[in-house]
Amino acid sequence: MPPSQTDSDTASPDAGAPRLAVATTPAQVQALISYLEQEPHPMIVLDTGYNILAANLAYRRQFATDDKPYIGQKCYRISHHYDVPCDQAGEHCPMKRAIETRGRDRVLHIHHTPRGPEHVDVELRPILDGQQEIVAYVERLAVVRSASARPSTEGLVGSSAAFNTAIAALERVSPSMLPVLLLGESGTGKELFARAVHEASERAGKPFVVVDCSGLTETLFESELFGYEKGAFTGAINRKQGLVETARGGTLFLDEIGDVPLAMQVKLLRLIESGTFRRVGGTDTLHADFRLVAATHKPLREMVADGRFRQDLYYRISAFPIHLPALRERLSDIPLLVNTMLQRQSGGPGRLGVDPGAMALLRSYSWPGNIRELRNALERARLFADQGVILAEHLPPEIVHPEQGRASSLHQANDGDEEQRRMIAGFTGTRRELATALGISERSLYRRLKTLGLD
Repeated sequence: MPPSQTDSDTASPDAGAPRLAVATTPAQVQALISYLEQEPHPMIVLDTGYNILAANLAYRRQFATDDKPYIGQKCYRISHHYDVPCDQAGEHCPMKRAIETRGRDRVLHIHHTPRGPEHVDVELRPILDGQQEIVAYVERLAVVRSASARPSTEGLVGSSAAFNTAIAALERVSPSMLPVLLLGESGTGKELFARAVHEASERAGKPFVVVDCSGLTETLFESELFGYEKGAFTGAINRKQGLVETARGGTLFLDEIGDVPLAMQVKLLRLIESGTFRRVGGTDTLHADFRLVAATHKPLREMVADGRFRQDLYYRISAFPIHLPALRERLSDIPLLVNTMLQRQSGGPGRLGVDPGAMALLRSYSWPGNIRELRNALERARLFADQGVILAEHLPPEIVHPEQGRASSLHQANDGDEEQRRMIAGFTGTRRELATALGISERSLYRRLKTLGLD
């Protein structure tokens, strides 16, 4: 007899005494099913044909609805509304992986839930019999709170494959104390990702402290980071607590760490390795307590190679690097991001719409300035949308006529080539000194010389 949902299972998930929703199952998994009812995490039991055999109370409360039976249904139909397993629909299927390895697998998917599409962290474990044959699977599900797959008033938003890869990495590392290094172009939302790491960790209730490393001189960087004692320098009329102390128990986010002066990199390394520091002008050794998250848009590996960034510091901060995708790598997220930004800018949903033609232009543009550029474009456009709808004519010219923007960029690049030729031709120092003067690495200089025919 095929599995079917009982009358009691179709009742409200919270109705009556807790009782496991269950179909006809092999005898060897009945004890497991009873045990899972006491688990606080949503869990389901699957057979080898993708059918849902059982679901515990936590699952029924978070994922079940009265009008959509799930017992006896294919898991991919319930969670994804697919007609075929996930791997046949172009997604990673943890069951396929579990069959290959006879071990657990974990993946981040977007599931259809009673609240709409949501990021769900899925961990699947095979149940083996005495002959090491798989007789069933247990799947644990956890809704990811650090990102939203629908318009949201705060936090990270997206559903593309590139975005989900970054969120999956974030979910893996957040519960640990490993330093995280966020790598990506300017405008990709590095501070939002850093905050998401903090909020998904056990330190979420403690401070999240941002240190903007760009533009700080060596002296200012040290006093901001470590604080100073009264009389340490002219103007230090009182003791000041540094940002390391402010972050006690929480997360210290070093934004644009590639801009930290070389002399300060030594002191930063000592702080990370020893967990101790001294205020400027002080003699007492203080103990730090923070989780480190750093970010940069610069090529740190190249900077290590040409001596602009300490190798030992690089390996300290890059224990868990996460690549944040550029907006052009997640163009399918544009409508979701647009709706989110308009909602945040106008103070609520539905107050401003986007014409399909304008949306098509937004989805086809390359976005060199990433999310920051998209936000600026929408803020500009909404000032012209007197009728409540953003039209193509309200968008910046470079989005409406990208070919003109490319021609302008090419013209500027050609002007830059001529200027660099003149500078290179008249330079009398070493290749390293020339690279420094141009603000690029020696490796980049070599490629540039070759392009200009000056190698």
